[in-house]
Amino acid sequence: MENKTETKNNTKEENEEKKLLSPKLDVVFQALFGEIGSERITKKFLEAILERKIEEVDLSGNIVLRRENVEDKMGVLDVIAKINNNEYANIEMQVADKDNLLERILYYWARVYTRNIKKGEDYIELKKTIEILIVDFEIKQLKKLGYHSKWKIIEEKDRKLILTDDLEIHIIEINKIKKLTEKEKNKELVKWIYFLEEPDGEKVKEYMKSDSGIKEAKGKLETMSEDERMQILADLRLKAIMDEKAIKRLGYKEGLASGIKDGIKQGIKQGIKQGIEHGIEQGENKKTTEIAKKMKSENIDIAIIKRITGLTEEEIEKL
Repeated sequence: MENKTETKNNTKEENEEKKLLSPKLDVVFQALFGEIGSERITKKFLEAILERKIEEVDLSGNIVLRRENVEDKMGVLDVIAKINNNEYANIEMQVADKDNLLERILYYWARVYTRNIKKGEDYIELKKTIEILIVDFEIKQLKKLGYHSKWKIIEEKDRKLILTDDLEIHIIEINKIKKLTEKEKNKELVKWIYFLEEPDGEKVKEYMKSDSGIKEAKGKLETMSEDERMQILADLRLKAIMDEKAIKRLGYKEGLASGIKDGIKQGIKQGIKQGIEHGIEQGENKKTTEIAKKMKSENIDIAIIKRITGLTEEEIEKL
């Protein structure tokens, strides 16, 4: 009996040890796709997003989080990939909804685009820059679009003429894969999205049989998940994201409570105003009636009472 119990406990411990870190967590994503040694993984991933063949990917411009001071580097979590030595891709993973998200996309694109030219150099040195944003929530402005949208600067009337090829933005919304048809699920990018969503899932296990990129990514993720420093980084980042979400929810609740409070105050103020107006009106009506009564008791002609008080003949007769 003791041996069986011990075996069960060992199996449980092994399963817990083998639990994979989530590749949707930006620190894990950055290490998985941004570290030197991940070139083949990132190349396959980019080919699925851009839907074209890539010859070479250079990841030397990225910070290796596992070798840096955690507090100093937690803000630098995007992945910079130099493609075929003549263009750049900036890949960012977001699990928490940020304010002014679309403005941030343009800012990050511009930051990378201008980074590859030095003061005094000709603008011809600027390289095509691709901004890739992957989010784990629905962007309200893109509600009617699919899981993957691609953006460029086009002429408004023509709708086909592109101003420049230097700007290209891709937005991928992970949660929209739940609405895909079976045919769409066979696309290369969808396979990677399933990997990000559930790396231990049955679909990913099936994809690994024929997709070397996903197989290599899964292997690296398993190795990373056993790295103690990576586990600490992931825990710290997850806590920071949860705290951020809690603060946002608290701000929403406080804003709602404040709005209700202001509404009640406004309602009371409006009620008082209406009450005063109604009271004045009632008081004026009472005063008019008393004047009409007095005039009637003095046998003043009804036509005169009507003209002075504004009451109808019927109202005067009832007094």
